Amino acid sequence: MARTLDSAGRDRRPGRLPPRVAAVLRPELESLAEDIMTEIRGTIPEYAERRHSGARAELRSIVDQALRTFVDQISGSDESRDRRDELCRALGRGEAYRGRSLDALQAAYRTGVQVAWRRVAEVGRRHGLSSTVMSQLADALFAYIDELASLSVEGFEEARSRTDDERTELRRRLLRLLLERPRASRSALERAAEAAAWSVPAEVTPVALPVRARCVRAALDDDVLADLGTAEPHLLVPGPLTAARRERLLAALPERRAATGLAVPPGEAADSLRWARRTLALVDAGIVEDAGLTSAEDHLLELWLLADGALLDQVARRRLAVLARMAGTQRLRLTETLGAWLETQGNAVETAKRLRVHPQTVRYRLRQINEAFGEQLTDPDSRFALEAVLRAGRMRERSPSLR
Repeated sequence: MARTLDSAGRDRRPGRLPPRVAAVLRPELESLAEDIMTEIRGTIPEYAERRHSGARAELRSIVDQALRTFVDQISGSDESRDRRDELCRALGRGEAYRGRSLDALQAAYRTGVQVAWRRVAEVGRRHGLSSTVMSQLADALFAYIDELASLSVEGFEEARSRTDDERTELRRRLLRLLLERPRASRSALERAAEAAAWSVPAEVTPVALPVRARCVRAALDDDVLADLGTAEPHLLVPGPLTAARRERLLAALPERRAATGLAVPPGEAADSLRWARRTLALVDAGIVEDAGLTSAEDHLLELWLLADGALLDQVARRRLAVLARMAGTQRLRLTETLGAWLETQGNAVETAKRLRVHPQTVRYRLRQINEAFGEQLTDPDSRFALEAVLRAGRMRERSPSLR
């Protein structure tokens, strides 16, 4: 059974079907959505391509919502219709923003209704639905898919009326909204995302770029948000940073240098971008190794210890006050010995190996350290504070800019 997808069915509403129809269809929706997406990915190249994963995610959202709304509608409820309308229009806008025609989306709709009808027919036979009911159900299903297609056409035409500059600005505003403090409301974020034809994901990963970094925007995935004209240029990648995403990001960065934050919920994006920028600063300072696309997640301890230099100075001043009163050479040796001893969990022999001195020399220094620090060395909290301060101090010594 085939129909032409157009706007003819936009205002057609199916007659009320028996309540039993919705009851037998509802348990099928989740697996049916998966079957529809599998068929679309397998038969329509545009939705199988890796770089259009964002389009697939959008399409999956509308498949789920459309199926739920269809079952609601045949049972007489219109509660979820507004949400479905928004998604269908956004799907059409997304195709326009990606520079594509509606051919692929129309093909996806045709594929979806074919898969859906096969399942509906099978369910009808299984539950003994009458031929009259099945005929009504067929009319309802194909009128419904015409309605979805018409909504997507509306969104497509709306988006085509906007210039590329307008689209870029909408996405830049969306990115700024995502990073805003205090956080923007969920409704404001959803409105901005809809206008920019961008699906809000469960997680995002910010990327900090060096000042005046070159970035080939066309080489980025379409769903990556970018603000490259600021003093601190940055990107926002939907979802975690997969290996494939990393490859494409590096390809878009001629200098092959940036830092990534942690994958976090959208509401925490500002914090994650701050960690990414701090990681980039640590790379610049030589504190952490430049990995091309350096991940903040690999350097959380360094980020934590060096997060507040002024506060670190205050803690060091109090915890290491007894060392500050010593002569320079003695202070240096005891500081070095204390740090190594704490890191080797109080093992004098291992401390000597690390410092490349005789164990007896270490024992002599430890007697001086015990005299100076006393009970601090037996108190777990004090030992932890001493080790943290000494570790941070060694990091800062490698870069004057972080002192």
